[in-house]
Amino acid sequence: MKYYLIIFMFFLSCSSEKQDLTNVFRYNEHKNISSLDPAFSKDIADIWATNQLFNGLVEMDDSLHVKPSIAKNWIVSDSGKTYTFKLRNNVYFHNHTLFGKDSTRTVNASDFEYSFNRLKDKQIASPGSWILNKVDSFHAVNDSVFEIKLKQPFPAFLGLLTMKYCSVVPKEIVEHYGTDFRANPIGTGPFKFKRWEENLKLIFRKNNTYFEHDKQGKKLPYLEAVSITFLPDKQSEFLQFAQGNIDYVSGLDASYKDEILTANGQLRDNYTNDVNMIRGPYLNTEYLAFYMDSDVSEIQSEYIRKAVNYGFDREKMMIYLRNGVGIPAHGGFIPKGLPGYSQKSGFNYQPEKAKELVELFKVETGIKNPEITITTTSNYLSFCEYIQRELQKTGLLVSVNVIPASSLKDSKANGKLDMFRASWVADYPDAENYLSLYYSKNFAPNGPNYTHFKSKQFDLMYEQAFSETNTKKREQLYTKMDSLVMATAPIVPMFYDEVVRFTRKNISGLGINPINLLDLKRVKKTFKLN
Repeated sequence: MKYYLIIFMFFLSCSSEKQDLTNVFRYNEHKNISSLDPAFSKDIADIWATNQLFNGLVEMDDSLHVKPSIAKNWIVSDSGKTYTFKLRNNVYFHNHTLFGKDSTRTVNASDFEYSFNRLKDKQIASPGSWILNKVDSFHAVNDSVFEIKLKQPFPAFLGLLTMKYCSVVPKEIVEHYGTDFRANPIGTGPFKFKRWEENLKLIFRKNNTYFEHDKQGKKLPYLEAVSITFLPDKQSEFLQFAQGNIDYVSGLDASYKDEILTANGQLRDNYTNDVNMIRGPYLNTEYLAFYMDSDVSEIQSEYIRKAVNYGFDREKMMIYLRNGVGIPAHGGFIPKGLPGYSQKSGFNYQPEKAKELVELFKVETGIKNPEITITTTSNYLSFCEYIQRELQKTGLLVSVNVIPASSLKDSKANGKLDMFRASWVADYPDAENYLSLYYSKNFAPNGPNYTHFKSKQFDLMYEQAFSETNTKKREQLYTKMDSLVMATAPIVPMFYDEVVRFTRKNISGLGINPINLLDLKRVKKTFKLN
């Protein structure tokens, strides 16, 4: 009898361990994590981690709509310049002995006042301080009301507040740890910090006092823990995923893209039983740019700029070079997935049209062998060589110049490159962020207008959009501006990137969003005995 009891207890113990494993979400962060302080959440690796630990006034849903978080509602007044947030009264900081007898306390408006002042503090030197550039003042009206006044209307401001920089932190904890708060974070998020062995492992545990519930009224999160490892390369990460040692892989790396996907972007047969693939638009436009102030005749010519846009097959490029992952860019600069995008803004593949435009340039200028040079980094050499081969069929000679990323960044900012490859990932999910690259007052090196595109009509519409509070009308303005830019073709959109996520079949509720934010509070993990 005793023998059977021991066997039974052993079985229960094993079952319990396996049950615990069902509630631990495991992923690898190959880029490492530099800080768990949200004021320094600049890179995607840091943002993913701090998103589990912290909340702000508002958050972004998967459709890029701003939703309440710690603020349960808000009012915009004073012609779009004053934002008044009413806070929830049931949001608690994670437990810490410094909070005293109860080991926690509720969040109040003065916590946001402290957190925002910290962003502005030059001694802290937060990379997120720019978020408050358009802010005139902010203060706690009382414990439950926080008010922000802007210098001028800025409809995208709520989107800025969803960034992790704007998370609330507790003054007494931050001031106790100082710079070591980066490794001793106390927030309000669905998970709380447990342990960090830098470069090895990071553990978060479930926050049992988290304030959010699902639609059925069940408390979030569902998971018991999150475990993050730090294997430094994507190939090793994928191997761990294939062996079932981690639950999730993000992105499509060249080291394994052909192993897991067919040429047209479908899961290969040997993965379909164990793996789910989720994919959707990502707010990232990959493009070629012309420097409009160049002295080179080919760069100055609208014929040549449009010939490049017409002269290569974007669909074929995506199949050959990206296994079908990514959206061929037939629209303008605003990527698919962002309000303001229109497929009618851009160019499609018309090789005969491209040849005609090159011939028109030859006749008009007397230049018999027109030539352009595309400057790129080694990571995008294959794309530029593909475009090179395609364009040479139109009668346009193309050279490709490969330089280090740091050199390209400096040279494009200082007008030293006639044509170059670039990408723009949204700082915040509003098309204004993309269109700012074509506002004449943003000429590089003092702003992000690297092409030196200039249009009085565009500038007027851009400024008009700041005071347009009607969302639909503002989106229509964005579309018109994007079309106006593309009419003179200062850029060549190549493709709009996609978020690609691979999970084990026992993972559900992960979702996907165009800013590639990792949100684990609604994720479930199941386990089945064989």
